[in-house]
Amino acid sequence: MSVVAAFSITPLGGPAVEDDGSVGRVVAEVVRLVRASGLPHETNAMFTNVEGTLGQVLDLLERCTALAAEMAPRVSVVAKLDVRPGHEDALRAKVARVERLLSGR
Repeated sequence: MSVVAAFSITPLGGPAVEDDGSVGRVVAEVVRLVRASGLPHETNAMFTNVEGTLGQVLDLLERCTALAAEMAPRVSVVAKLDVRPGHEDALRAKVARVERLLSGR
């Protein structure tokens, strides 16, 4: 079962939050874990998108949350899953489809 997930993991409080409010150090460690997973992924200013089986994606989300929780007393997780059996490479294909429509093709 193919799944595309968009998720954001934000550490709250403790040494994970810099004096200026930045949480980039912890976010970078979470993204490092996503990259090491071998799953197709992309990161933007607000979310990380990843594609895999439901089990792979949920396992990765759990590991990313646990990693952030090691560095902060509280962690906020926002996740959205698109479960669409039979559709592979959706991370790329969904964007390509919209780009084709925008170009008038």
